[in-house]
Amino acid sequence: MERITTVIIIFCLIIVSFVVTFLFWRYVWFFRNPTRIIAPGDNIVSPADGTIVYVKRLVSEDDVIVIKQGLSAKISDIMKEDVCMPKVLIGIFMSPLDVHYNRSPIEGRVDFVRHYPAKTKNLNMGSMQFRTLFKVRPYYWNSRHIVENERAVTRIIGVFKGQPISSYVVQIAGGHVSGIDMYVPEGGGVSKGEIFGMIRIGSQVDLILPDLPNMKIKVSEGDIVKAGESVLVE
Repeated sequence: MERITTVIIIFCLIIVSFVVTFLFWRYVWFFRNPTRIIAPGDNIVSPADGTIVYVKRLVSEDDVIVIKQGLSAKISDIMKEDVCMPKVLIGIFMSPLDVHYNRSPIEGRVDFVRHYPAKTKNLNMGSMQFRTLFKVRPYYWNSRHIVENERAVTRIIGVFKGQPISSYVVQIAGGHVSGIDMYVPEGGGVSKGEIFGMIRIGSQVDLILPDLPNMKIKVSEGDIVKAGESVLVE
């Protein structure tokens, strides 16, 4: 009888520990906002914490990635608008354990914020979570969320190496996201590395830039980056 009682107590303690750990992660740890030392210099920093899942140079009609047989993504699928000029696309997957505050990649002005609902419903990002965790490439394989999930597209206009530049930050919601938060209104100014928004729970952030001749991409697939601190382009 004592053995059964002991087993029950241990089982209850495990359940309680799991619940407490989950609640702490969901309502405390998830909303942490550590101080960041913003990378100095004339460069473009990461808008998100996470793993680089693709780095592409492309024009509007190119396939960005082949998600699975019969399904590919173009730049317009991600941005939800046509883009004619050659672009640089950098995708960052944010796991549920990453910091989820998003930071401006450049200093500038928020030109617009556009919200696009999911095609049907927000799809789970489990495939990308598994593949980034275990380093299985390509990280984006079978990740339909890239083209189908809810997203917010923020265009930030600034200057890079003396030239005007428009950067697009695409916040893609995950399957259990409770909202995409925006903290800077259209027309508002942002500093490089300043927090401008947040996606709740697992998600993805893509950065889209014009492909300028003097740009040097400093990251590749599989790299771990931190918002505001990691230099993506210089």
